Amino acid sequence: MLKRNRIPVLSMIIIILGCIAVLVPVYWMIATSLKPTPETFKNPPTLWPTEISFDAYKNVLGNYSVGTFFKNSSIIVISSTLLTLLVSTMAGYGVSRFKFKGRGAFLAFVLVTQMFPSVIMLIPYFRILKLYHLINTYLGIIIVYISFQTPLCIWLMYSYFETIPKELDEAASIDGLKQWGIFRKIVLPLSLPGLASTGIYSFINSWNEFQFAMTLTTKDNMKTISAGIGLMIDDTMINWNDMMAASLLASIPLIIVFFFAGLTAGGVKQ
Repeated sequence: MLKRNRIPVLSMIIIILGCIAVLVPVYWMIATSLKPTPETFKNPPTLWPTEISFDAYKNVLGNYSVGTFFKNSSIIVISSTLLTLLVSTMAGYGVSRFKFKGRGAFLAFVLVTQMFPSVIMLIPYFRILKLYHLINTYLGIIIVYISFQTPLCIWLMYSYFETIPKELDEAASIDGLKQWGIFRKIVLPLSLPGLASTGIYSFINSWNEFQFAMTLTTKDNMKTISAGIGLMIDDTMINWNDMMAASLLASIPLIIVFFFAGLTAGGVKQ
C-alpha cells in the first residue's frame, strides 16, 4: 500500500518540476518586457519590475516592422501548413490503405530523412533558390518548409490512419462508395484529431523556424517574425526588453492555434 501511495506523489512532483521548468522562462520574459531598460541590467536582477514600463512594447510596435513580420509569417506559415497537410494526408492514406511494391522502403526512406540535421541542407537550399530566383520570396521559403516538414507529417498521418479500422472501408465499399468517397466521407472525418495534431506540429515548427528564414531572406521587409526578432540585436548591445516584448507578441498566434485545435479535436472526440 505504501508503494502504491508513493507513485502518485512522485508523479505529482515530476509534473510540478516540469511546470516550473516551462513557466519560469515565460515569467522571466514577461517581467523583462515590463522593466525599464536600466533595471534590466541591474545587479542583482529584480524578480519583478519595481516600476512597470510599457516602453518595450511601444518600441517594438513603433520602431520595428512588426506588422510586416507578422504578415510574412502568416502567409508563409499558413500556406506551408496547409500544403504540408494536403501532401502528408494523401501520402499517409495511400501508404496505409494500399499495398504496393516498395511500400516498406518508402516508409523507411521517409523516416531516414529525419535523421539528418536540417543545417546540412542550408547551403543546397540557398543555391537552388538562388538559381531559380526564389531568394526573398514567399514561394521559396514555403517550398523549403514543406520539404523538411512533410516526412514526419506523413508518418504522423500514416500512424493515425492505421488506427481507423479497415472494416469501415470494406463496409462503405459494399454500400457502393468508391475509394475517393470512402476517404472523403468515412476516413477523413474520423481523422480530424490526427489532422489537428499534425497541423499544430507543422504550424509551430514553421512559426518558430529561424535558421532558414534568416538565411533565405536578405531583405528586412521579407523577414518572418522569428527572423525579425533577431534584428533587435545590434553591434553594440542586445535589446533584451524589446526582444522579450516581441517574443510575447509572437507567441499569441501559437496560443490561438492551440486553443482552436483543442476545441476541434475535443469536439470530434465527443
